[in-house]
Amino acid sequence: MHHVLRYPVSALACACLSFPVWAQQTVTTSTPTTSSDSASLDTVTVTGQSAATKTETPFLETPQSISTITQNEITEQGSRTVEEAARYTAGVFTNQYGATSTRYDALVLRGFTSGSIDNTYLDGLKLLNDEGTYSILQVDPYFLESMQVVKGPSSVLYGRASPGGLVALTSKRPLFRPYHQIQIGGGTQGYRSTGFDFSDQLGDSGRVAYRLVGKAMGSDSQFDRIQQERYTLAPSLTIDMTDDTSLTLMAYLQREPEGGYYGGVPADGALHDHAGRRISNSFYDGEPDYEEFNRRQTMVGYELTHRFNDVWSGRQNFRYVNAATDYGQVYFSQWLDDREFSRAYFGADEKLDAYTVDNQVQADFSTGALDHTVLMGLDYQHRQVKSDQSYGSFPALDAFDPSYGADGTISPYADVNRKLEQTGVYLQDQIALDRWRFTLGGRQDWVDIDNRDTLNGTHNTGDDTQFSGRAGVLYLFDNGVAPYLSYSESFNPNSNTDENGDLLEPTEGKQYEAGVKYQPPGTENQYSIALFHIEQENVANYIQDIQAYRAVGKVRSRGVELEARQQLTDQLRVQASYTYTDVEYEKSDIGYEGNTANAVPEQMASVWGHYDFTSGPLQGLDVGAGVRYTGESYVDEANTDKVPDYTLVDAAFHYDLGELGLSGVEARLNVNNLLDKDYVAACYSAARCYFGAERSAVATISYQF
Repeated sequence: MHHVLRYPVSALACACLSFPVWAQQTVTTSTPTTSSDSASLDTVTVTGQSAATKTETPFLETPQSISTITQNEITEQGSRTVEEAARYTAGVFTNQYGATSTRYDALVLRGFTSGSIDNTYLDGLKLLNDEGTYSILQVDPYFLESMQVVKGPSSVLYGRASPGGLVALTSKRPLFRPYHQIQIGGGTQGYRSTGFDFSDQLGDSGRVAYRLVGKAMGSDSQFDRIQQERYTLAPSLTIDMTDDTSLTLMAYLQREPEGGYYGGVPADGALHDHAGRRISNSFYDGEPDYEEFNRRQTMVGYELTHRFNDVWSGRQNFRYVNAATDYGQVYFSQWLDDREFSRAYFGADEKLDAYTVDNQVQADFSTGALDHTVLMGLDYQHRQVKSDQSYGSFPALDAFDPSYGADGTISPYADVNRKLEQTGVYLQDQIALDRWRFTLGGRQDWVDIDNRDTLNGTHNTGDDTQFSGRAGVLYLFDNGVAPYLSYSESFNPNSNTDENGDLLEPTEGKQYEAGVKYQPPGTENQYSIALFHIEQENVANYIQDIQAYRAVGKVRSRGVELEARQQLTDQLRVQASYTYTDVEYEKSDIGYEGNTANAVPEQMASVWGHYDFTSGPLQGLDVGAGVRYTGESYVDEANTDKVPDYTLVDAAFHYDLGELGLSGVEARLNVNNLLDKDYVAACYSAARCYFGAERSAVATISYQF
């Protein structure tokens, strides 16, 4: 279920006309006004496609558990990564890699850590990450309008995917009105940033609009001698060619000369004393002269939509991706004595070239008492990664009094060329009969994999065909209660090989889910409870005797998720969640049968409250506070030890300086881990544990004009 990115196993909202918005169908956001004498927020309802159905389906009519995170919530909670933005969402574990989770967004959905980095979609298209290498893309949440977490298998609409679910991101889109904002920020660990967000229509026709969003940031980090640096620009242009046809062109350009840290330390020293000592949560196990993470990613694409008549409409989404990643890291290998440990090195120079297209045709019609929304689609994904890899060893390091500057021995390790192609056709029918809602869907996929290592002379291919299905039923009561039942399937090609060098069969997942949603009529309050049972087969286990993998594993995940969002008063808003997840190895040839998966907390709970002072001497001030609880999790698949539970507190303060005569100026302060708790977030194994993020504070000044 797990995947290590650090080294090889053998070595160790659209405001324009009719455009799709990949978020919950009805999302209420606060968009700053453009009047010269006010910096207030107007409430705007944005409608668009739900990532769970690829059609306009409200939260209350979707027979599947989904959670939406708006840009307002991202800003309010001070989230600097997609991973952070989901930390108050039920069914999502966002601390798999602790404080090192700055260069990748690893979201564990319903207990499935496998695919946690490869389950992200941007504007309806897969990001095309390659978990087998370091070619993993990342999007800054400043550039997003919203996020949606779809829980459970979604292969019917998206093809290869983790059975835990997916995370759908929606980019900021052009606005057909003036909007201009600039901001600067600074905080702990030397954090500094500046950003801008400009949008308006072009010309007087009312049919062309642009948006230009940019951000530059830099910081030190929790870990000694490690920095981050990132520059991002996202231009977009919408052209409403007719009342029925619209085209949006989009690009996302990001350069990261410094990418933070991705290292871990052993449980012996992190969770427990090693020779009477604990490793510091700021300890760096590498070598500064050999530390490298330089990522350059370019994404360009378009979204085209056309309505033929009252029944038929069509959409085409396309994106091309080009990325390059230069990686190098010296890391902990094993303890040598009471103080020192040996170290290894792994490096890779990689290039990713990929593109994907999704063609959709939708028909809305009735047959007697049945109202149909039929979606037909054909999509294609192509991804190719070239990775020149090296491996080496370095002199030992004292964990409690480190001295850097050593040189090591580095040799070529592999020259990898990985290619994946996927073609899928899908059909979905959403049927409304009075207050009943039925969803039926099926998909056929063809996947070709070609992996070649010219340095070591290995070559393996895979050619898989897979059918995925889904069915759901939901009933809408007049009082806003909606119980539902659903069944869905997933599959994911396996990148591991057996003793003959052949790729293993794809993992296959199936889920049964039952739940109740409740949205009181006339309100935006939402409540949900979901019970789920997921089984994943063909899970790869590493067999030490043959030093290869075999698809002999079966994993079962079951649990319950509760989520609530309520506006208690005009000033007080609260969101809360509770998650219980039980993930067990039901079959394993290497002794894990009956064990619980590691890095998966059995219980999680959170609550976030926000209060807005609308009158009196504190008018213009709003404050937020949150508490996050993460229960115990196992250190490794053998269940030899546990990571203790922990509770974290966050806080947010915002003040509209328009109350002081500075129209359009706002100040914000976000503090994460307010009590500065020192903790281990999770462990991949007994040799690789990840410290949680220490307290951080960021102040931001923004000006809208």
